[in-house]
Amino acid sequence: MATTTVNGKVCLNPAYDVKPNDIVLYDGRRLRIIEEKKVIMLHKPKNVITTVKDTHGRKTVMDFINYKIRLFPIGRLDKNTTGLLLFTNDGSLQNYLTHPRNNIPKDYEVVIEGTFEDRNIRKLKRGIYIGENEYGKAELINKRIDKGRTNLSLRLRHGKKREIRRILYRLNKKLISLKRMSFSNIKLGSLEEGKTRELSIEEIKLLYKK
Repeated sequence: MATTTVNGKVCLNPAYDVKPNDIVLYDGRRLRIIEEKKVIMLHKPKNVITTVKDTHGRKTVMDFINYKIRLFPIGRLDKNTTGLLLFTNDGSLQNYLTHPRNNIPKDYEVVIEGTFEDRNIRKLKRGIYIGENEYGKAELINKRIDKGRTNLSLRLRHGKKREIRRILYRLNKKLISLKRMSFSNIKLGSLEEGKTRELSIEEIKLLYKK
C-alpha cells in the first residue's frame, strides 16, 4: 500500500495544510504544489529600485508586493522612473514580454524642458545612436506644450536600458519626469502610486495581443 510522508514522517491526516517548504512524498515520489499563474500591477513610485533584493538597504519594488506566492518583476524601471510595472510567477509570460523579437509596445509620458522640434521627431523615428553600439528608437504618439515645457507620449518596442533618458541626452533635452503609462495592452489607469492590483484572466490574455 502506498504511503504519504511529509518531511520524512508518515502523514495520515487528509486535511493537512501543506506548507511551501514541505517535502511531500507519495509512494516514494515527490509531489510539488502547482501554483496558480498570477500577474500583478504596481504603480512604481520614484526613488525605488527594480530588484528583488538590495544589499545596500535601499527601497525596492518588492517592498510594495504583499503576496504569499513568489513573484518577479517583468523588465525594469530605473530608480527615477515611475508608473506601470508588472510582476508574475509565470516564467513563460515573463520571457515573452521581455524578448526583443516580440516588439511588445510600452508607452511613456515624458516631460522635458523647452520645445521638441520636428527634426527631433524625425530622428526618433529613424533611430538615434545612444552609445554602447546601440540605437534608440521611439514612436511619437502625442505632443503638447505647456508653460515652457513639452509633454510627449512615446512608444518603445525594444526597451534598451534607460533608452528614453539616453535618447534625450543625445538630443540635448533636459528631462523633467518619466512615467510608464502602459505595457502591451494593459494601461496604468487610475491606480494610485505605491498601490498594486491583480490582473484578471482577460487582462492577462490581452498581454499576448499586439
